[in-house]
Amino acid sequence: MIGVAGCGRMGAPMLAALRKAGFDAKGFDIRPSCEFGPLEPHVTNNAAEFAQNLGTLITVVRDIAQTDDVLFGAQNFTSANSLKRIIICSTLSPRYVRALRDQIPDHITLIDAPMSGAQIAAEEARLSFMLGGEPAEIEDCNPIFAAMGTHFHKMGPFGAGMQAKVLNNLLAASNTAMTRLVLDWADQAGLDETALLNLIHTSSGQNWFASNFNDIEFARDGLAPDNTIAILVKDVASALDAAPEGADTALPETVQAAISKLPPRPSSC
Repeated sequence: MIGVAGCGRMGAPMLAALRKAGFDAKGFDIRPSCEFGPLEPHVTNNAAEFAQNLGTLITVVRDIAQTDDVLFGAQNFTSANSLKRIIICSTLSPRYVRALRDQIPDHITLIDAPMSGAQIAAEEARLSFMLGGEPAEIEDCNPIFAAMGTHFHKMGPFGAGMQAKVLNNLLAASNTAMTRLVLDWADQAGLDETALLNLIHTSSGQNWFASNFNDIEFARDGLAPDNTIAILVKDVASALDAAPEGADTALPETVQAAISKLPPRPSSC
């Protein structure tokens, strides 16, 4: 059985995609299963029930603390009798991810597979995965990734996928901060938001955040403890944790501070 631990904005549609592809897949979340609509029969908050016949564990929880709970702490799924493979899809510090190899029994395969594309891509099963691990082990998982995504980037050994992801998200955070600033300045100048976004999409300022502004669920959010803007702040921290020794971190720290101060942006309607 494939188990998805963490059935939030990303994990729930990933679980739905796996089931749609015909996999025996079940979800775990600490929230009551009644919050998951059509997925309710396939999501449990009972750790012992989830651990039964668990062969592949996919973690999609928020941060390192929750990952520790899933692997070693409150849930301790690493000790599940049938567990053969762990796929880390959360975005975490690469240092933390690489250190997992020394903490998890050798008979359990480890693959880091953080993903990109936001909730809309998860719902449409077109995520981009950045993959780290042994090539043969990644190849064995190709059908699992193909059920959830459309772009697969093999970055190197275990931990390389996470290193690539935090660098990618550092750019995403930069684009988010600057695009929101540009839109705020455009408001003050009396420019139409839609017209400007259309211009950016076909011009030198083009970026994923601006081009998909009306589809991204967090596009207009301000910082809140439980939203994706806060996750971006955390992801910049993960990138900073993996910065080369002696690197100038002033620019990433400025981006992180800008994201941390984002207010909600009103709808253009």
